[in-house]
Amino acid sequence: MDVSYVLYCENNQLEEGSRTENLQAQRCRARLDHLESADPENLSDWYNTRLKRILVDYMLRLSYYNTAVKLAESSNIQVLVDIDVFHEAKKVIDALQNKEVTPALAWCADNKSRLKKSKSKFEFQLRLQEFIELVRAESMMRAIAYARKYLAPWGSTHMKELQRVLATLAFKSNTECTAYKVLFEPKQWDYLIDQFKQEFCKLYGMTLEPLLNIYLQAGLSALKTPFCYEDDCTKEDPLSQESFRKLASPLPYSKQHHSKLVCYITKELMDTENPPLVLPNDYVYSTKALEEMAKMNDGRITCPRTGQTYNYTELVKAYIS
Repeated sequence: MDVSYVLYCENNQLEEGSRTENLQAQRCRARLDHLESADPENLSDWYNTRLKRILVDYMLRLSYYNTAVKLAESSNIQVLVDIDVFHEAKKVIDALQNKEVTPALAWCADNKSRLKKSKSKFEFQLRLQEFIELVRAESMMRAIAYARKYLAPWGSTHMKELQRVLATLAFKSNTECTAYKVLFEPKQWDYLIDQFKQEFCKLYGMTLEPLLNIYLQAGLSALKTPFCYEDDCTKEDPLSQESFRKLASPLPYSKQHHSKLVCYITKELMDTENPPLVLPNDYVYSTKALEEMAKMNDGRITCPRTGQTYNYTELVKAYIS
């Protein structure tokens, strides 16, 4: 092979790697800048952007790619979300749903070093499934050749699983033996898809659950107390609604059963008689304190922490569960 051609290929690979690294660095910088941009003057916009990022993440994980792309573009947050990364995953998932392993194996090859560090078995599972499909098609000689080339190297670490799958050469796809019949069931492809999603999230440091689920569970758990499920629960409590109760049913109760809310301004207790009110900047004070302030300032409220001013009508009542 021509040495100049080899050097040309290596240079192209280095340039491609450098472009990828620069792109990732730019994204990290943009996300750090976004985190640092939160201040009392733009908290509303910042939280709105945060919410849209969470919604895009949720849509991407549930395969609503087109909707996720439109929301990201219309909100100008492409650099703050992982559309291209999930698009890469979509190709693998679509292929596995069509019972094709080639894109998944290519993904394993591209991320070989990182998968090896995490002791991933995903490539091995893909190879086993490819072997099973050869047995299903009764291509026994091809299956044996495949096992020698691709499965034998895994023998030192996964011998039991390897022996079990190789036994299908004798039992075949029409076996009634439960231990081997399950290997030919369509749900094995579903297992591969689930395993890929786990490996994908682990590789990119993502949570297995969508962020929307995590925030929703945290919020419901914080509100959930035994009182929420009693007949005389106030209708102002979100968990008085059956839909919220169903969502919260598997979650633990709030640990803060005996906590107290004290107003920053008056130092008085905030309770059902003197409920907390939330300013647009998310700071909370008692109704009594803010009503007195509004009376003295023609209906205007000034946050003592930030100095921001709002109309009393902009305040939102918070509910204590």
